[in-house]
Amino acid sequence: MMRFIQPRKDAAYRQELHGYLIFNSRAACLMTIVLVLAGLALDHIFYPRFAPEFLHVRVAACVVIGLVLWSYRYAWGRDHIKALTYFWLCVPQAMVSWMIYKTNGEQSIYFVGLTFVLSGMAFFLPISFMEAVFFGTLTLAAYGVACVWRQGGIQDFHAFGGNALFMLFYAIIGIALAVYNERWRWLSFRLKKEIQLKNAALQHTNQALAEIKGHMMQQEKMAALGTLAAGLLHEVNNPVNYSLMALNMSLMDPAVLRSADLQESLGDAKEGMQRVQSIVSDLKTFAYQQPGDASSSRIFLFEKALQSALRLTGFELKGIAVQVELPMDTHVRGDEPALIGVLINLLGNAALALHKAARTDPRIEVRAVRQGDRLEVTVRDNGTGIQPGHLARVFEPFFTTRDVGKGLGLGLSVSYAIVQRHGGSLRVSSEPGAWTEFAFDLGLAHQHV
Repeated sequence: MMRFIQPRKDAAYRQELHGYLIFNSRAACLMTIVLVLAGLALDHIFYPRFAPEFLHVRVAACVVIGLVLWSYRYAWGRDHIKALTYFWLCVPQAMVSWMIYKTNGEQSIYFVGLTFVLSGMAFFLPISFMEAVFFGTLTLAAYGVACVWRQGGIQDFHAFGGNALFMLFYAIIGIALAVYNERWRWLSFRLKKEIQLKNAALQHTNQALAEIKGHMMQQEKMAALGTLAAGLLHEVNNPVNYSLMALNMSLMDPAVLRSADLQESLGDAKEGMQRVQSIVSDLKTFAYQQPGDASSSRIFLFEKALQSALRLTGFELKGIAVQVELPMDTHVRGDEPALIGVLINLLGNAALALHKAARTDPRIEVRAVRQGDRLEVTVRDNGTGIQPGHLARVFEPFFTTRDVGKGLGLGLSVSYAIVQRHGGSLRVSSEPGAWTEFAFDLGLAHQHV
C-alpha cells in the first residue's frame, strides 16, 4: 500500500494530474457555490434568528470562491492551481465552523456541512494520501475549536464525541478514497501510456509493412520487365538483326551509293532498328536478380545507366530540354537495374510536373559531381514545385498528389529505400511554383567495401 501513498515522480503523469486538477477544481468550485447558497434555506428553517447574518457570510464565501474560479482563466491561476485549491477548500470549512460557533456548538446541525466538505473533497478532487489526512485533521480541529471557544464551551460531551466520531469516519473514508483514486489514476495513466506505445509500434510496423509491400511490388515489376525483355529478345532481336544485316548490305549496293536520298532513307531505317535494339537491351537490364546475387556491389558506368533511363522515359520527356553534366569518370558500385529505376522515377515525376506547369521553356538538369568517395547526383526541374505541407511526406509510402488511379504513391518511397540500401540518402528541396530538386549519392567504384 505504501507505493500508492508515495508521490509519483513521472513528469508526464504529474502533467496529466495537473490538467485533471484544473478541470475538477473548476467543477468543485461551481458545485460549492451552489451548495453554499442553497444553505440559506437551512438557515431560515433551523436558525431564522441568524439568517440575515449568515446571508452575508455565505455571499462573502461565494465571492471568494468565485474569485478563485475566475483566476483559473489565466495562466497564473492555472500555474498555482494546487495552492488555490487548498485555499478555497478552507473557505467553506471556516464558514461552517463559524456558524457552529455562532449557534449552539455541538448541538448545531451545521456539523453535517463539514462532512459534506470532506466527502466532496475526496470524491471530486485528485488529492493525495497526505493531503486527505491533513484536511481530515484540519476539519476535526476546526470543529473542536468552534465548540470549545463558543460562549459556555462544550456543554454536551456525548453529542460532541458522537459528532466528532461521525466526522472521523468521513475523514477515514476520504483518506481511503484518496488512496484508491490515486491508484486508479496511476493505473489508468500507465494503461494509456502502454496503449500509446503500442499504437506507435503498430504505426511503425504498418509503415514497415507498407515499405515491404512497395519493395515487393517493385520486385514484381522488375520480374515482369525481365520476362518481357526475354520475350522481346527472342521475338524481336532476330528480325531486327536480319533487318540490320539487310540494311548494311543495301547500303553497299552500287545503286544506293549513287543515290543520296536512298542512302539517307536507308540510314534512317538503320538508325530506327538500332534504337529498337537499344530499347530491348535497356529492358534486359531489369531482369530479375536471383537471391544471393551481389548486385549492390557491382561496378557499372552511371552515365550508361542515365542514358538507359533517358531512353526509357523518352515518351514522357518529349518537348522537354534535358541538360546533363557529368564528370569524366562515373564508375560507381551498386545495383544498376534498381538505380535505373530510381532515375526513371525521378525523370518521370519531373516530366509530369513540367507538363502540369506548362512552361514555355521546360527543362530538366541532371548533374553529377564527385565528392570524396561518393558521386552526388541531382535531378532538377522548373516545374510546379512541391507545397511546404507535402515536402516532408513525399517519401511516405502511398502518399501521392496525383489524381485517383494515376499512381500508388510508392515510387519515391521505393527509390528512397533503394538509395538507402546503397549507403546513400535521397533528399528533396523545392520552391513552390518554381523548381524541385532531388539529390542522392552513390559510392564510387574505387571506394573500400
